[in-house]
Amino acid sequence: MKVLKFGGSSVADAARIKVVTGIIADAARGDRVAVVLSAMKGVTDGLISLARKAEEGSEGLKDALEAIRAQHFDAVRLLFGPADQASALTPLAIMCNELEEILHGVELIRECSARTMDLVMSFGERLSCRLAVSYMSAKGIPAVLVDAREIVRTDERFGSASVDFPTSYALIRERLEAVTGIAVIPGFIGATAKGVTTTLGRNGSDYTASIIGAGVDAKMIEIWTDVDGVLSADPRIVPDAFVIPAISSEEAMELSYFGAKVIHPYTMVPAVEKNIPILIKNSLNPAAPGTLIAAAETIKRDGALPITGIASIEGISLVNIEGGGMMGIPGFAARIFAALAREGINIIMISQASSEHTICLVFRTAEGERALATLNRELAPELHTHRIERFELMRELLIVSVIGENMHGTPGMAGRLFSALGRAGINILVIAQGSSERNISFVIEEKNHALALRTIHAEFLPGRSK
Repeated sequence: MKVLKFGGSSVADAARIKVVTGIIADAARGDRVAVVLSAMKGVTDGLISLARKAEEGSEGLKDALEAIRAQHFDAVRLLFGPADQASALTPLAIMCNELEEILHGVELIRECSARTMDLVMSFGERLSCRLAVSYMSAKGIPAVLVDAREIVRTDERFGSASVDFPTSYALIRERLEAVTGIAVIPGFIGATAKGVTTTLGRNGSDYTASIIGAGVDAKMIEIWTDVDGVLSADPRIVPDAFVIPAISSEEAMELSYFGAKVIHPYTMVPAVEKNIPILIKNSLNPAAPGTLIAAAETIKRDGALPITGIASIEGISLVNIEGGGMMGIPGFAARIFAALAREGINIIMISQASSEHTICLVFRTAEGERALATLNRELAPELHTHRIERFELMRELLIVSVIGENMHGTPGMAGRLFSALGRAGINILVIAQGSSERNISFVIEEKNHALALRTIHAEFLPGRSK
């Protein structure tokens, strides 16, 4: 079986649904196919807004609900002839009425719990799938709606539920083996053992596709989005950026973590564990070959390219902790990390000199001030006794990450990288490299963003067209 997943931009309106249906029909000619769909573009955000309006008793609730209803009904009128519209509209109208009743309940009690919010958000994927199945059936394509809540079993952590994989895989295999035709499955949602609707967090539709693929031991998972594939760098900053034909799953995880528009690293895990390749494709440009994500040993590489891609994270702050009193004191770093963890502050990057005189911590800018305040409280005794000399907070910074399997075991990579940046006049504040040698990350001032990415791309990936 092949699993195809289409994002919100791919099913945004009637025209896009027609194109997606054609892609699905073509795929089904050669393989058994299961399809995972996201909500129509903008609908999930609209549903969250609806729930908040109901909770607050805000004006405009009915108009906002009508906008979501109209988005789906307008697609029906454009997709179906007059004789078929009623049968396509009826199930959508029933679901919209159910949504309205739930929102009315929220409005009455002025509270939208996490459990209720999950139920409200589930309507986006459920509506788009119901619409797609009706359209495919009208076109003579055998399509069957399979409710993800019947096959994706989760815990009760509403908003970002954890999946019970053994149970889910058994349910998926049993249900999809019984389907004759194309199974169309709502992404993003699941259910508890008691049948309560849950969501899998943002990027949940990609996650659903990965779970379904793993459950049926699919030969391929195709993620259809609105880009031609994984790019070597952000094309808005690096005009010479090009689509990478194939990358390893580890490279994809590194690139996506550092801001590349690929697939969320967490969503890939079920597919990676089952060694199922993932193909990133563009529903706006189906002829483009896309990017294949697969096990490193199966990837054919251009040996001339020393790196695979460049990614970056903007909006970064850095906290430097300096002091001779840290040297040789067991558990000092543990205290720092524990204090930050208690406050829910995520550390993106860590660097410590072997002298133990300084520890450098890197955060999102929004957490930099909180981190500084937390460290001042936790380490107040050390500051008072001068075992720690000072904290330094630096803002308006950027992490750049250079990623590639070919970097492993290649002497001089770091020297070449930093020499190129030095010639461009770019100062490096912090450096970190994993022992896998697949990633070199460093922090620079945000003002040097474009210059740094273009310099690295020109140094390691010259002469390639987009």
